[in-house]
Amino acid sequence: MDFPPDFRTRTRQWLDDYPLLEKALEEEAPVSIRLHPAKQTAPLPLPYEPVKWCATGYYLPERPAFTFDPLLHAGVYYVQEAASMFPEQAVRQYLTSAVTCLDICAAPGGKSTHLLSLLPERSLLVSNEVIRSRCAVLAENVLKWGSPYVFVTNNTPADIGRLTHLFDVMIADLPCSGEGMFRKDAGSRKAWSVAGVQYCATRQRRIIHDVWPALKPGGLLVYSTCTFNREENEENIRSLVENLHAEVLPLSVGDDWRISGAWDNSYPAYRFFPHKTKGEGFFLAVLRKPEGERKVLAGRAKNKLPANLPDSRMKAWLSAPENYRLDTTGTLIQAIPNEYAEMYQLLSGQLRMVTAGIPVADRKGKDLLPMPALALSTAFRRDAFPSVALSWEEAVGYLQRETLVLPEDTPKGFVTVTYRKRPLGFVKNIGNRANNLYPQEWRIRSRYLPDKAPDVVF
Repeated sequence: MDFPPDFRTRTRQWLDDYPLLEKALEEEAPVSIRLHPAKQTAPLPLPYEPVKWCATGYYLPERPAFTFDPLLHAGVYYVQEAASMFPEQAVRQYLTSAVTCLDICAAPGGKSTHLLSLLPERSLLVSNEVIRSRCAVLAENVLKWGSPYVFVTNNTPADIGRLTHLFDVMIADLPCSGEGMFRKDAGSRKAWSVAGVQYCATRQRRIIHDVWPALKPGGLLVYSTCTFNREENEENIRSLVENLHAEVLPLSVGDDWRISGAWDNSYPAYRFFPHKTKGEGFFLAVLRKPEGERKVLAGRAKNKLPANLPDSRMKAWLSAPENYRLDTTGTLIQAIPNEYAEMYQLLSGQLRMVTAGIPVADRKGKDLLPMPALALSTAFRRDAFPSVALSWEEAVGYLQRETLVLPEDTPKGFVTVTYRKRPLGFVKNIGNRANNLYPQEWRIRSRYLPDKAPDVVF
């Protein structure tokens, strides 16, 4: 592997065991996944090795053809690099009651889906991505994870910074020079430069400064990157301490996790090196905003949401319909958790909302078409529609948006299709065939089919 000469020179200056890092970066990267605790309740057996800092994380013995595993598309697990699962420790050690949380640079959705499984019950996550194309991928992954307690937005940090003192917690996994991904991404090695490092460090500080006003006094910021250099890590944390008067908080970590500290040990920080930990490069620090007087957020809001679901059909589609209010935007109907209805009204008036709560139905005249995300939601009432179990080959065909032929005794109308007892989405059975309602933008584009099912989760 060819490393940029300046990267070698700079890193050798402060990392005593640099040759071991370079050797590790020439080896094959480990493969890891994180389970959805509500959709896969049983732990995985050997040869799956647990990720020590993540209760639902596992290393796989080899990389399967993830694309062709219907359970990935059902949101049963998420493919995520092991080191980037470490923010779990900040959540577990500092959050004990419901919070309003922001994931400011959220695409493609690894941190957000993890947070949706970790945050205290009835917490709200605002998952934001500024780049519109990446936001579509974020929304897909979040909807497949299936939590009602999430709003996906497409805004700049400065836009969100105007929401003064709204969030209890912010997660900032910031765009970086990507040194920690060198062995997985040859493009990141070719694109690396000293000027790029300086640009990223400046951009990271600007993002935090722009969004900082939206963090409540006493609130937490979890700062992370997937790079090694000090400018984007320790030096940026020092800048935030000096200029924003943030306090750096410690985390309790296991000795056998082999996580390194800040390069000069001046304050608590957590570094992952691939020659020490089983994963890629990663850096994390937890900061607390100084206490002070909190302002009441005010602003333009949408019309008040109705108190009850107006259509009895939709009531039957949710396991606890009394817990939600409806928002109708165009023909799309979304179920918003009661406790965050006012928050939704406020944010919808000030932010570009991509999706919120549970997309329940699309209204076509007097007809209601159940949305694919409804089938994947943890709030979906499984007996609301007839159900048909698909084989692996049929499930992949469904995800490719092929036409299905259902058993002759299948009732006409909307039908939930499942794979290994997990819902994948809906079809409309019209008798001689079933119209595939899987989203066009989510489909598996490849027409290739492996010889056998990946069998990542059993």
